[in-house]
Amino acid sequence: MSKTFVGSRLRGLRKERGLSQASLAEALEISPSYLNQIEHDVRPLSVPVLLKITDVFGVDTSFFNSQDHTRLIAELREVTMDVDAPTSTEELSDLARDHPGFARAMVSLHRRYLGAADQLAQATDGRTDPGARGSISNPHEEVRDFFYQRQNYFDGLDTAAEEMTARMRMQGDDVRTAIARRLETVHDVSIRRRVDLGEGVLHRYDPVTRVLEISSHLSGGQQFFKMAAELGFLECGEMIQALVDEAGFDSADARRLALHGLANYYAAAVVLPYTQFHGAAEDFKYDIERLSAFFSVSYETVAHRLSTLQRPNLRGIPLSFVRVDRAGNMSKRQSSTGFHFSASGGTCPLWNLYETFAWPGKILVQIVEMPDGRNYLWVARTIERRAARFGQPSKTFAIGLGCELRHAHRLVYARGLDLVNSNATPIGAGCRVCERDNCAQRAFPAIGRPLNIDEHRSTVSPYHVK
Repeated sequence: MSKTFVGSRLRGLRKERGLSQASLAEALEISPSYLNQIEHDVRPLSVPVLLKITDVFGVDTSFFNSQDHTRLIAELREVTMDVDAPTSTEELSDLARDHPGFARAMVSLHRRYLGAADQLAQATDGRTDPGARGSISNPHEEVRDFFYQRQNYFDGLDTAAEEMTARMRMQGDDVRTAIARRLETVHDVSIRRRVDLGEGVLHRYDPVTRVLEISSHLSGGQQFFKMAAELGFLECGEMIQALVDEAGFDSADARRLALHGLANYYAAAVVLPYTQFHGAAEDFKYDIERLSAFFSVSYETVAHRLSTLQRPNLRGIPLSFVRVDRAGNMSKRQSSTGFHFSASGGTCPLWNLYETFAWPGKILVQIVEMPDGRNYLWVARTIERRAARFGQPSKTFAIGLGCELRHAHRLVYARGLDLVNSNATPIGAGCRVCERDNCAQRAFPAIGRPLNIDEHRSTVSPYHVK
């Protein structure tokens, strides 16, 4: 830990918790002047002070590890490669560590540029290569990044939902029954179950008439989840709106999607209250299927909730969650780790996430290595959503949940694996930004990398770079 400067991270953490320098210095048993020097990178962070900080704030020691900027560094690499401005990893690391706000602004500006370029191409019918970029700055991407940048955890909303569940249980009520009763008695909502709400509609609420219509095709757990989401708006509407306003989305559609996402977050926190769920997850060693049976919710709901366990003083394993379809489209991605999901061109075909479609319902485990040398354990399985009527196609997705290998021993899925001398599969964030030069599975040339083409030579990869 010698010569480790963490000024901006410590200062941001202190302000996030609403502490003054004097009060934090007192809690750490150091002088305010010493704390001021640490926050301004005049003095490095020592091991004794680090240990006191972990006790005061309830964070892991890795919170101050320079590698925690892995995700931001990867995003910066996409920017520099796309604008053909080669930059060393050391330079990007220094920028992410010393000026994280400016680095994130660069990433945001680049995404807006790509979005504007994409819209211009569509308006002028100039998109000739549909695989070239994809629309970066669209409402769904904005909202995914909103959750992504906050490590998929919202303390106020999570705590409020847990307190709501606790009050219902103290009254001796079944939570599912109590949610419906609270909607009807406290908020004067009429709940109506309908056989057909229209093509593709699962539920609909009218704030004027206060009528909540829910499709009868949904399971009991799914109906309960929809009711809990609408209760989130009624109970915590101001908090949800404040979070969205603070985010500063570019469009009304993005704001509405964010409102919807936060209401679903509240619903998940009601269905799976944090403290109880965290305890069960630790007891069951993060066995998703066992947790699914214990709480009577779906595999996907449990996997998604596991990626949100980042409450101070009661943190779970930092996990990344992803959902993809057979075509490789990533419809959900959330992360409380440094794992980087590329916004510039798909994911890696060597990832076990795609192999699961050949083994429906079977859990596959894989140890992977990213180009930066960091190893992860990934657990993947398919889920299926059956059709509600004849002629309607069913949906099959692959669900992936991953953590850094240093946490893998806490997962039941590491049983029987050699985590020390692991034979990791080398993967990347996506072909267009992957640094691996001689990959046989590369589908596109890397952005900003000149090709090494020789008409008299054949190579494993058709996109061999210089």
